Amino acid sequence: MRLKVEFTTEPFELDGFPEHARSARRVVDEAGLSVEVGPFGTTAEGEAEPTLSAIDRLVRETLAHGATRISLQVSVLEGAEDEGEGAG
Repeated sequence: MRLKVEFTTEPFELDGFPEHARSARRVVDEAGLSVEVGPFGTTAEGEAEPTLSAIDRLVRETLAHGATRISLQVSVLEGAEDEGEGAG
């Protein structure tokens, strides 16, 4: 199964890139997820286990680096649960 996680960390800083945001980006990169940074948040996609592990690490590390709020949404990608079935 493939998952997509969309997240933001706060507080926002207009004059720089806060350490909690750097930490979040580092976590999803190191997990090997496909990452897209947008104006209102970051999206990362990958297989379920590495994505779920990254979410746990992201929450813990961003809080440790000053995040006061973490917003996230996790979605199962359509058709992802059927991949590989019936092959043979």
